[in-house]
Amino acid sequence: MEDGELLQDMTFLMENYNNEYYNEDDMKSLLYSTIGDLTELSVSHGFEGNLWHTYLTYLMVSHENAYSTSCEIVGPVEGSINIAALHDFKIFKELFDYDFQNLGEVLGEDGLAMIRDYKGVNGHGQVFNERIRDRICDLAKALDGTKCAEEFKEKVTQFYKEFGVGKLGLHKAFRIEHTEEGARIVPITKIAHVHLDDLVGYEMAKKKLIDNTEAFVMGRKSNNCLLFGDAGTGKSSSIKAILNQYYDQGLRMIEVYKHQFQDLNDVIAQIKNRNYKFIIYMDDLSFEENETSYKYLKAVMEGGAEAPPENVRICATSNRRHLVREVWSDRSDVEHNGDIHRSDTVEEKLSLASRFGLQIFYPAPTFEEYQQIVSILSERAGTDLTAEQLRAAAATWQVRSGSRSGRTAQQFVNQLDR
Repeated sequence: MEDGELLQDMTFLMENYNNEYYNEDDMKSLLYSTIGDLTELSVSHGFEGNLWHTYLTYLMVSHENAYSTSCEIVGPVEGSINIAALHDFKIFKELFDYDFQNLGEVLGEDGLAMIRDYKGVNGHGQVFNERIRDRICDLAKALDGTKCAEEFKEKVTQFYKEFGVGKLGLHKAFRIEHTEEGARIVPITKIAHVHLDDLVGYEMAKKKLIDNTEAFVMGRKSNNCLLFGDAGTGKSSSIKAILNQYYDQGLRMIEVYKHQFQDLNDVIAQIKNRNYKFIIYMDDLSFEENETSYKYLKAVMEGGAEAPPENVRICATSNRRHLVREVWSDRSDVEHNGDIHRSDTVEEKLSLASRFGLQIFYPAPTFEEYQQIVSILSERAGTDLTAEQLRAAAATWQVRSGSRSGRTAQQFVNQLDR
């Protein structure tokens, strides 16, 4: 059932439960069917408490309309739109305050008693994570205590300012799906809660990324960003940490894979007029010499007739600085069976990387830096080894794994806890 149909059924019952025109058994059946749908929605979303209040709150924070999208991140707005918004909030306030006692006496109280104080069984549910679920439930409780429609409107508007509205407001990260109608932006409900302080070392690299991100979210000049370097050095984790740090300031992330580049224009068209700041995130980005999909990305970044939107930046991670694989034959100006001007081919391949105005290098740590990372991570984990034992074991692990990186250090510490 669509969420709006549930509202229609419940309001129909409110208006007609005592109407002799309708069969009482049919009305009871509709009531229990509606309560069942409300319970199903609450289980899937992880809602608890007064399910009617939580459901109405969920509708308000999910519905993207002229008023809610105007207030997202920026807060209250001026203009005649407030008159229309207040009219709608008055209706929701009446629905919030509806007394189900008379309806229950006529059609049955059992199901209504359950939805007044519902206890969940499966945590946060499948649709929302615990953070989002709690924010909706907390707002529902706050709205229950409002005295008038104006106060009701004020609290919902404050929610729009702090968290936004709809899927783009409630969620941090997204992926895209290609459909017959075009690209669809889909929320990612479970993301790693990585913070910049969790990443040991790379202080200069992190500062460059922070400075660029802060400029972006504050509306100042900023650049597309490429994090390149050795595997396991924290490039992807840095992007996720930046998202977690600046989500409350309106930062969102959309993860895109290179086979989806043809959908980028469609995705950007859907987000360019919203009040959020979007990172288009491309992990482990690189191209072989016979791949041409990178040309879509070049056009989106700077090559098209339309100027790139100010609320969108592209961040990529890669083990390659120049992204597109080169071969020695690319460096020859003349090739008998290929391009006459091979230098043009080289320039075309290098031009993609040059569109990233900020390029941050993440090198593999030295042996001593690796040992320092191990020491800090093991201290956080509370391992029992002495400093000498830890150093020797970490060195052996590094040799056996064949690499030296932050990821290697974390894997070593993880196995100490077994």
